[in-house]
Order: sequence, then structure tokens, then C-alpha cells
Amino acid sequence: VDAKQYPHIFYFKKFTAVEYLTTHTAEQVVAHENKESTEVWKGVAAFLNADDAWGSCIVEGIAILPHLVHRDYGRDRTVRPLFLTIDDPKRIRKIVFTRGLWDDAHTYPDSVKEKEVEWVLAFDRWLKKEAKKYRYPTFDVSEVKRIVAYLT
Repeated sequence: VDAKQYPHIFYFKKFTAVEYLTTHTAEQVVAHENKESTEVWKGVAAFLNADDAWGSCIVEGIAILPHLVHRDYGRDRTVRPLFLTIDDPKRIRKIVFTRGLWDDAHTYPDSVKEKEVEWVLAFDRWLKKEAKKYRYPTFDVSEVKRIVAYLT
């Protein structure tokens, strides 16, 4: 996509992890991510609205926001939204410090990774609140049996 048409998709490219994460709060990161997600959603919606060659599918990603799903599919009973969350700081910390979120974990210092943990926890809180507003279920990612039961 064109950076001029979709500037929020490319917003983070102008920063390093240290530059961005040391100058923005977790809530600001969530707000910026959600702007990016709004632009990414246009492609996701185009995929979902394309010829039904897929039959059924699961669409996963941080760009799937409750208000966008509700706006575009709130009346479509064939769409069954659910949102996965994770609010275990130890588990999040392990993922961030092992894998990294901004980039591969080894490419930036551990000193900024705590902000990523804050960001994930802030997004988790925001997502739960938004999902509840639109009456969409949330599940912790560890609740595999409950998720499968809901989908079947």
C-alpha cells in the first residue's frame, strides 16, 4: 500500500524501538496501534468481502478491533467474533523478552521491553472493555477448550 494513502500503517517506521518506546506511554502506543489497525482493517474487510472461495475462515490479528467488526459485521450472524486476551504479566514478559514485539528481541535493549509489557497490558484492558461494549466474548489465550467449545 501507499504510505501517503495509509500513513498510520507506516507510522512506526520512522522510529527505533528506543526512540518510540522511551517517549510514549503505553496508552499512546495503544492509540497509535489502533490507528494503524483501522487502516489495516480495510484490507481485512476486503478479504472477507471477496468471493466466498474460502467457505469459512478464521481471521487473527491485532488489527481486528471490536468497533470495526461491529460496524461492518454486527448484523451478520454468520460472523462469530471473539477476542483473545492475555493479562498475565509474567507470560507477557517472557514473550517480550524472548521474542520481542517491536522487532526480534535481540535487536533492541531490554530496558525498553518493560514498556512493551505495559503496552500489551494496556491493550488487553482496552480490548476487553471494547469487546464488552459490543457484547463480543473474550477468552484468555490459554483457554483452548473454552475457545473450541464456543466455536463448535
